[in-house]
Amino acid sequence: MIGVGAMVGAGIFVLTGIAAGVAGPALILVFALNGIVTLFTAMSYAELGSAIPEAGGGYLWVKQGLPGANSFLAGWMSWFAHAVAGSLYALGFGAYFELMLGGFHISIFGLSGPLLHKLLGVLVALAFIYINYRGAAETGAVGNIVTLSKLGIILLFGASGLWAIVTHPEYMTKFVPFAPNGFGGVLAAMGLTYIAFEGYEIIAQAGEEVVNPRRNIPRAIFWSLAIVIPVYLLVALASIGAVEPGAGVLSWQWLGKYAEVGLAKAAAQFMPFGTFLLLLGGLLSTMSALNATTFSSARVAFAMGRDRNLPEAFARVHPQRRTPHMSLFFSGALIIVMAVALPLADVAAAASIMFLLLFLQVNVAIITIRRKYGSKLGYGYLVPFFPAVPIIAIVCQLFLALYLFRVSPVAWYFVVGWMGSGWLLYHFYAKRRERAVELTPQVAVHVPAWARKRPSVLVPVANPSTSSRLLALAAQVARLEQSGLTVLHVISVPEQTPLTVTDELLDGVEPTIARFEDQTRETGADFELLVRVSHRPVTAILQTVEERRSQFVVMGWRKRTRGPNAVLGRNIDLIIRGCNANVIVAQQHLPPVVKRVLVPVANPVQARLSMAVAAAVAGQRSDMQIDLVNLVPVGTPAEVREQRLQELHDRMLRVRGELPPDSPLEEARDQLLVEGTTYNLVQYEAESVVKKLAALSTNYDAMVIGGTSGRVWRSHVFGRIPRYVAEHAKCPVVLVKMREAGYRFGVRQFVHFFRETEAEAMQEEGEAGEED
Repeated sequence: MIGVGAMVGAGIFVLTGIAAGVAGPALILVFALNGIVTLFTAMSYAELGSAIPEAGGGYLWVKQGLPGANSFLAGWMSWFAHAVAGSLYALGFGAYFELMLGGFHISIFGLSGPLLHKLLGVLVALAFIYINYRGAAETGAVGNIVTLSKLGIILLFGASGLWAIVTHPEYMTKFVPFAPNGFGGVLAAMGLTYIAFEGYEIIAQAGEEVVNPRRNIPRAIFWSLAIVIPVYLLVALASIGAVEPGAGVLSWQWLGKYAEVGLAKAAAQFMPFGTFLLLLGGLLSTMSALNATTFSSARVAFAMGRDRNLPEAFARVHPQRRTPHMSLFFSGALIIVMAVALPLADVAAAASIMFLLLFLQVNVAIITIRRKYGSKLGYGYLVPFFPAVPIIAIVCQLFLALYLFRVSPVAWYFVVGWMGSGWLLYHFYAKRRERAVELTPQVAVHVPAWARKRPSVLVPVANPSTSSRLLALAAQVARLEQSGLTVLHVISVPEQTPLTVTDELLDGVEPTIARFEDQTRETGADFELLVRVSHRPVTAILQTVEERRSQFVVMGWRKRTRGPNAVLGRNIDLIIRGCNANVIVAQQHLPPVVKRVLVPVANPVQARLSMAVAAAVAGQRSDMQIDLVNLVPVGTPAEVREQRLQELHDRMLRVRGELPPDSPLEEARDQLLVEGTTYNLVQYEAESVVKKLAALSTNYDAMVIGGTSGRVWRSHVFGRIPRYVAEHAKCPVVLVKMREAGYRFGVRQFVHFFRETEAEAMQEEGEAGEED
């Protein structure tokens, strides 16, 4: 009953006349197609509601199924959508109340039309804001009575209209032409009336209160649609076919003329006590819906305040009334502003756009939730033809939302403005507050004054017996970058252990930390030493990268992987994917003295970072030899090789800023003098890049190879060739991954979120840093 009551509401009473004026007799097709689009999303709600029957519904599922700001935007849009729906119902109440006043020949200050509708809408909105402030709520029994009354009135309207059509066969001519405004009119009316089909999601939102939700939530959703969609089709048939508009006027034009009260005007012609009953139904529906949306919008704002996405004021509860009075005040203000600012049709368009985008997010979330968590969830219903059904729903909803721009550009302006303000609010306010809650506790063992003022080179350490060489390399990188060194040790505790720093924890690791401090001091670098407590070392490392604005992360690698999906080691892979920094991964058997370094080069931009790392690996020794090796296919003509070598030489000098754009080359082609370091540029022919580099590696103390950027949808972290070279090289290998452009990093993270399953996300292999 709750689903039927939410769907058969103010939307059908207020929007039927408006939609008829846009689509003509094709209003029947509008309701049928909207029913199909609604069914696709209802399947997603049925599946997720049966598997995750928790309060929150779509907001909760988006939070679990989509990355980054999506959960915040889902709540932000849900708040706006319910508030704007409240504005629609307030204006609908004003229109029906004016019609009732006209029946009694009562005038209010001589006002009429939209201005009176807005005045009455503001007054009724204020009334229900006050009712919700006092804590009054519609009880279940009263709610069922109201729902049955609305449904009975609508059924009587449809039956009376159908009887009129059956007894007057000539009325069928009113359905010709069927779509006077073409299919564009159908699409426009679908967008405007989509809000009349939302309501079934309330069943899923009440999942915690449903007995046997796995069985009953899907059944309740589908039974609601099975009742409501035929009723809507009956209303469309009766509205168009049973009306006598007068000579020279088509029935759909007549309905469009009366717009939001078109249904009541039609009922007066063919339904017993039609005007009275439709006025009663319209007033009951608009008031009931306004009360529900006022309540729900305030609760969404309250929940966002409690989750620290909005200021604490939104989470305040009145000490006597026990109601979220501040969130209610802000929601009520939003309802009133939208009711005053826009005409009713634009308000309906804005509400429909928001609900379309919300449901679109849920349809995306169901795909990722089933992929990530499907094996662990107990489903009572599964969407058939998965993932085709949610994908079709996504396409339809996005298309309808975009098409509404042709109907109401101003509605889209408000929607874009609201979403844009939400994005700014998230990135400059809510995101920081979320991170503050999620931060792992830390202890500053040694923090100099510079630590908070400039970016650092971060090196996670776990085992003092293998960390000395890694710290020396990180210190060299810090000197080259003229930055400080952040040494991080993570204390990993079980999931059931609270994340608190205790004396017992610190006492247990004090000797280890002291050794790290001594080793770091020996490097002569400016450094800070931090200790963090975390359930997952990766989380602590990524948080430190963000806090310290680390431009470089230096980690160790034991030349092994764990699991079929790990590339270098599960923790290292996660850190590389999770931070947008220059990452250096050195094999742990890197010798203390490195004189000869091999650096494969192909991309000059990537090569500049590899060159600097090679100098750091060699410790800036006076007798070091760094060979930049460029490979070309066997049989490459000599002139092509010469040209390529010349171009590579030229471009590498330019990216280092050593050569003005128009100056001639003065150095020999086989050497580059960059920032005081001499590099030898060598070229070889090779049938296989991996085999050639493996063979060359026998003559070197170390190899530094840069990762290939690859396409953003690829899951590898360094690229196929660098990884294979590292596995087959005869000398220690240092892998280098260059920082990406911000947009590219964001896209890669987004794609990886959808590719990764829960098993992959939860798998962590031991300690991070050089232990991996």
